Amino acid sequence: MSSRQEEKEARRRERQAQQAEAEKAAANARRMRLVGGVVVAVLAVGGIGAAVVAGGGGDDGPAPDGGSDLPKASIPAQRITDLEEAAKAAGCELKEQLPSEGNDHVEGQVTSYKTNPPTSGPHNITPAQDGEYSVGNEPEKENWVHTLEHGRILFQFAPGTSTSDQAKLSALFNEDFSGSNGYHQLVFQNNTEMPFKFAAVAWTNYVGCPGPLNSETLDTFRAFRAKYVDKGPELVP
Repeated sequence: MSSRQEEKEARRRERQAQQAEAEKAAANARRMRLVGGVVVAVLAVGGIGAAVVAGGGGDDGPAPDGGSDLPKASIPAQRITDLEEAAKAAGCELKEQLPSEGNDHVEGQVTSYKTNPPTSGPHNITPAQDGEYSVGNEPEKENWVHTLEHGRILFQFAPGTSTSDQAKLSALFNEDFSGSNGYHQLVFQNNTEMPFKFAAVAWTNYVGCPGPLNSETLDTFRAFRAKYVDKGPELVP
């Protein structure tokens, strides 16, 4: 192996070690927050009551909150399974196999992404967690770009999107897919001022749609999800 190849391999191993350490620390922080919710047994006259004290703890970034109890929505079953056909029917912009912008771990904000929404590039060492995020609780772009590297599918909606449309994306998220609900997916409000009303994003791929969030758009997102889930360069369960 050449010295250049050895150096490249060493950098890759270092990135993986840093990532594993960061994810371990994030998991420990989440466990500590759960432990921080202390249940105090209170002896009361005529019986025993319980008082629950909400715990604090460290902060490793926003966590999914189920979309803050969005109303239930019913969405039509899939009709179009071909991604290109669905995107054309919905009037969406499909961009596939875009050049990778790298995967370096950085601190602070990144302003150099070449696509909007971003599909690859420098990112925070801590990936955003799978799940649904309510408006105002969405992860920073540097965290959600990291999830793309792990093969996740990101469904994003523009600021000002109605609660009913958010509920439709929640229903899409909770469909049975790959044997479970919400498998390797995130849903949140876009925070990069993307030029679309709705978008689905994967590593070096995206489809951006103008709306409405009708059956054709939902089929586009289903086909995109089926094609690109778990296709990132570093698949993490």
